[in-house]
Amino acid sequence: MVDIQHEIARLLNFAEQELLITPEDVVYSANRLLDVLAVESYRPEKIKETLETPTPILLNMLDYAAGKGLIENTANERDRFDTRIMDCVMPRPSEVVHRFWSLYRNSPKEATDGYYRMNIASNYIRKARIDENIAWKTATEYGDLDVTINLSKPEKDPRDIAKAKRMKSSTYPKCLLCRENEGYAGRANYPARETHRLIPLDFGGHEWFLQYSPYTYYNEHCIILNGEHIPMKISRETFENLITFLRFFPHYFAGSNADLPIVGGSILSHDHYQGGRCTFAMERASVEKAYAFADFPAVKAGRVKWPMSALRLTSEDPKQLVALAEKILAAWRTYSDASAEVLAETDGTPHNTITPIARKRGSAFEFDLVLRNNRTTAEHPLGLFHPHAEVHHIKKENIGLIEVLGLAILPARLKDEMLQVRAELLKGTEDISGIEAIAKHADWYKKVKESHADIAAPSVEGILKDEIGHVFLEVLTHAGVFKRDAAGMAAFDRFIGSVQ
Repeated sequence: MVDIQHEIARLLNFAEQELLITPEDVVYSANRLLDVLAVESYRPEKIKETLETPTPILLNMLDYAAGKGLIENTANERDRFDTRIMDCVMPRPSEVVHRFWSLYRNSPKEATDGYYRMNIASNYIRKARIDENIAWKTATEYGDLDVTINLSKPEKDPRDIAKAKRMKSSTYPKCLLCRENEGYAGRANYPARETHRLIPLDFGGHEWFLQYSPYTYYNEHCIILNGEHIPMKISRETFENLITFLRFFPHYFAGSNADLPIVGGSILSHDHYQGGRCTFAMERASVEKAYAFADFPAVKAGRVKWPMSALRLTSEDPKQLVALAEKILAAWRTYSDASAEVLAETDGTPHNTITPIARKRGSAFEFDLVLRNNRTTAEHPLGLFHPHAEVHHIKKENIGLIEVLGLAILPARLKDEMLQVRAELLKGTEDISGIEAIAKHADWYKKVKESHADIAAPSVEGILKDEIGHVFLEVLTHAGVFKRDAAGMAAFDRFIGSVQ
């Protein structure tokens, strides 16, 4: 049986250690917890423990709440309630902002370190779940690709789905990125954001905000969001904003999803970028061919050795860098090359756009401009430059900024499916097309068997991870508009020639 008085004392101790509250806040926070947990009084207790996250405490509190009938014991109800609990020990937004900029005066890194730690301590970033993700690297000719099976998002409970259907529709907040999410309690069909805190940023007189992703896919995975709910649009302003962000946080990279369906991100309705402190395979990739742009002598340019079609621009002159990036974007918007199956538009619908990534290299700014095209065909109805049908058993979803950089975010279903595939490989099963749960992998399974004559228990897991990584490489190759053969590279050069 949960001793709720003890758990309250533990949470107050944790919050004080993590600087969420000060000693002056303890009584106030205790009283707020009493209200949320429907407890009549608080019994102070000295606690001696150090925890990385509040998860062990929250799990006990949630069990208590479910046992007392305060919540229904579903994933959504528990997530909303533990967010409400943590809000009792959270600083106000103004305090978070003041602390951030106070630390920033010492260094940008110190400010983001403190802010990131607060997001973990508050359980806004659910680190305990994220740590359950399965991650590995796969060596390829383009460097080590990062592969993740994402297990951090809980599966929806049928009771939560039924409750959400009964909910009256609402347009507040307009989307998951809107500024109005800060402190929002959530509802049956919308996540709680009571522990959400934003850092305001000034991008040339326009208000933007910094936050971290609650389901971080890589180290310090942040989101930079427009203060206005306006659609994604890649333009000169995008390049200028990315430079401004790097001036604020030179230890971070920043990039934008493309602004068209299929090749864009999951939220195209709200202008935003993503960033963080992580080095991806694409950043490590070399320039395999240099280009010169006569009107931009301060910019070094070259084709990146990468499965997708990427041009790298580097300069200590941000004005020239932005101007050249804008010129390349404008040229690509209207560029067609039927020999490479690239069409700028069909029936008035535009297809060409860019996924831009920005970073600092010493005193220079660097852009990687990845060419994208979202055209569909009868053979590839989900997208010609999108994962093709033969790889959908592993990855069917859009290839956004994160995948472009070389990090695969694969669906949770693969965990159990690969365990079954592993078992059949070890049994020596010739054909799995009759096994319903993994039949989708049948063609790939045969290739794996043919490629590895002796599959034994000690090596099978490594083999499967390596083969999945190479499927991800194939996914990136499908998404590349100019293919990595002689004809494709010549087509890339023709496009660059059109920009001159």
